[in-house]
Amino acid sequence: MTTIAQKAPYGVDVEAGKSYWWCSCGLSKNQPFCDGSHKPTHFMPLEYKAEKSEKVWLCGCKQTSRKPACDGSHKQL
Repeated sequence: MTTIAQKAPYGVDVEAGKSYWWCSCGLSKNQPFCDGSHKPTHFMPLEYKAEKSEKVWLCGCKQTSRKPACDGSHKQL
């Protein structure tokens, strides 16, 4: 079971062509990105490759069906 890092998305400025590793377990101290805290779990980080430089909204509750993007699932928690 994932840990809810926060009940809101993280607004992150990303750079075109750069890869970011989204924390899927909720344990990272570097939310919304992976810091390796998942290692004792079965969770793995998810790569997000930015297509353009912009602000994106990455899921903080880890319940989204559009990983790693927020889909509003946090509103149901």
